[in-house]
Amino acid sequence: MATVAVAAALTASVLTVPPAQAAKAADPGSCKTQDDPSWSGWSDHAEVGAALAQIEASSGGRVDVEVAGRSAQGRELWVARAGTGDRVLLVTSAIHGNERTGTEALLGILKDVARGGDARTERLLAEITLVAMPMVNPDGGELNRRVNVVPWEDTVAAFPQLEGAPRAWYHRLSGDGIDLPGYDLNRDFNPDLDYVPQAADLPGEETDAGFFLSSESRAIRDVYVAMREEKGAVDAYVDLHHMGPCDILTGGPQDGDLITFSLDYPPLGVQDGAAYQDEWPALDQDKSRRYALSVYKGLIEKYGAQSPHVAVGRYFHPDTREYAGQGRSAFALNGTGTVLFEVRGQQDDLGQKQKGMFVQSVRTGIESLMDGLATGSADTLDGDDFFDLPDYGWDTAAD
Repeated sequence: MATVAVAAALTASVLTVPPAQAAKAADPGSCKTQDDPSWSGWSDHAEVGAALAQIEASSGGRVDVEVAGRSAQGRELWVARAGTGDRVLLVTSAIHGNERTGTEALLGILKDVARGGDARTERLLAEITLVAMPMVNPDGGELNRRVNVVPWEDTVAAFPQLEGAPRAWYHRLSGDGIDLPGYDLNRDFNPDLDYVPQAADLPGEETDAGFFLSSESRAIRDVYVAMREEKGAVDAYVDLHHMGPCDILTGGPQDGDLITFSLDYPPLGVQDGAAYQDEWPALDQDKSRRYALSVYKGLIEKYGAQSPHVAVGRYFHPDTREYAGQGRSAFALNGTGTVLFEVRGQQDDLGQKQKGMFVQSVRTGIESLMDGLATGSADTLDGDDFFDLPDYGWDTAAD
């Protein structure tokens, strides 16, 4: 498959919240952040590799693990595959290095799929193909920061045609207090999956598609392309992230409660991405919303509407929000239904706080979509019902 590395820009939108709800969210026992938390309990790159090797070895051939590429600093980018079904679900985690709840959730899912002998597991393996990339920004992860580590001159060395061009807008000279340059990898994707970086396209701007400048984003792209060529399509893509620590729900049965995670469909500008439809006719925003609803409904069915696991709402998504350079946008323009998970808090500001609950919630959300694809129930939902999910406020959002 493939190899390389990429980069940065933090988009924030502050929402107002009624005073009573703000007081509830500000409870220091609920969302107080730490200046220097311990994050040693989160799996690092070596531990992820060891866990995947053990899962593969114990799976009796059910789980196959390969190196899909390498990071800018040479670390393996693993892809684990389970199942033989025609419906493909691709899931990536930790594209921002300090957002790793999804990594733990994917390892747990793969472990159970490798060993499960129950009817549900057998059905999943027969109906879907799960393709998981648990840690796609290991260089950023080792530094506990959002962006990876790539000097601009290394990019020019890899792409000599960029000599003299301005830096890509999402390339940062530092990140998260660390004076090292790098890319926000979640801006480095292009719906033209054969795109080659061109000097004339730089620096670009935040509404534009990205340039596949980084080995990490290219590895994800190559996995997607390989699965599409093998199976005909990648039905669904889930992108696992974290958001601010103090966001609270502003509607639904848990109004005023701290959010567990939020869901979103591709941010492609006004009128649901209408400007893209002529060039990218496979775009189906309703499908993405149906898949997001499948996640939400699965959580309710398992935990009940009042459980903290189901404190889930819609991600901040005004009509003008436009990020064509995100992987979920690029893949959606190619016909895939894509869903964003944004878990409250990050390991670099909450440490171990409520880690178990967040990991289990994310895991259940992914498994709910797996079930929805396997049974077809995700296809029968009304995507417009996504807009009935509660909104949230109080903190900032940045995917």
